Amino acid sequence: MESISLWQGLALCGIVSWIVLSSSLDVTRKLRTLVQPWVSHHVITGTPIILQIQKYQHGFLDALFSGLSCVVSVPFYTAFLPLLFWSGHGKLARQMTLLMSLCDYSGNCIKDVVSAPRPSCPPVRRITATKDEQENALEYGLPSSHTLNTVCLSGYLLHYVLSYTQNEDASLKFAGFAVVCLIVCLTGLGRIYLGMHSGIDIIAGLAVGFVILSFWLSVHDYVDSFVVSGQNVTTFWAALSLLLLFAYPTPELPTPSFEFHTAFDGVAFGIVAGVQQTYHQFHHESVPRIFTPQLPLSAFLGRMLVGIPTILIVKYCSKALAKWILPIVSNTLGIPIKSTSYIPMLKGSVTGKKMVELKQSGYIKKLPVFSSQGSFDVDTGIRFLQYSGLAWSVVDLVPSLFSYLRL
Repeated sequence: MESISLWQGLALCGIVSWIVLSSSLDVTRKLRTLVQPWVSHHVITGTPIILQIQKYQHGFLDALFSGLSCVVSVPFYTAFLPLLFWSGHGKLARQMTLLMSLCDYSGNCIKDVVSAPRPSCPPVRRITATKDEQENALEYGLPSSHTLNTVCLSGYLLHYVLSYTQNEDASLKFAGFAVVCLIVCLTGLGRIYLGMHSGIDIIAGLAVGFVILSFWLSVHDYVDSFVVSGQNVTTFWAALSLLLLFAYPTPELPTPSFEFHTAFDGVAFGIVAGVQQTYHQFHHESVPRIFTPQLPLSAFLGRMLVGIPTILIVKYCSKALAKWILPIVSNTLGIPIKSTSYIPMLKGSVTGKKMVELKQSGYIKKLPVFSSQGSFDVDTGIRFLQYSGLAWSVVDLVPSLFSYLRL
């Protein structure tokens, strides 16, 4: 117990130290000054290659690569992971959730540190067939998140399937590896064809993805053991999630990347907190799995009909509750807040006499980690709690309903 508490404390203190040190030394701006010109040069010089690929423009290719981008996007995985939990493959689901969170945080951090442009449109033709793609286009370019995520998640899925089936057939392993490589190559090519990324973005996505996947394959068993049977898990993960929000770099110009990270940060916390509480009831290795007599397809479809509306209701209620509670808590603690979209009456920064009073009375604001902040965007807290509630319902509330309904 003492050793566990010690490493948890050291980890959190290390992150706090990094936040203070990087802020005082202006690390983000200095790194950007070194890397951004080089990346921007390669984005510009890579434009002829993009135009050459786009010469093969065809409606079929537009649909193929747009559809593939949706299938390997963060929203797809967010929708797919609850079904994976409810299918009985809890270990795979929680591992992919945490890996997705790591990929999302790492990729978006690099994007906003480098703040490199996407290919110029025009002359490049950019296809944004969905609202998600339109939001992605507002982010910086390097690395390609779709490529990074595909390398990590498809690679880990292959590793899990081979380990779960314990199949030693070399031809089957080769076939699985070939399928993963094909998906990764098509994803990278598709991002260039759609005008969303240049070659340097794809190469960076591949490189970062391989590094993260290699790291995850070496630690995933330890992480899973900690989540399901560790000490101080929920408290530690809550502190970790909060610190990661403050450790996130400031981009050259605002982008949606931080919002995406906040949402998945909340998802990871909700999953960890829920699984830690209910592992022995709903998520152990002996639970019924889909396509077995204990969980036939008809029962799984029943789970979907119950589970999906439930988590959507929880998401809505969590957001409404957070919008009501967080401003009250912030005012009580003397924390100056603003809201960019969720609470109209709080739009804009807190200014004037009220700001002075809040700064004088706010104990939280006197802490070194927070002292450089003018006012906090309460939307970040709302988004975090909203997705935490959604994720918690996936692994705790909804399985409880399944048990009650004998699904």
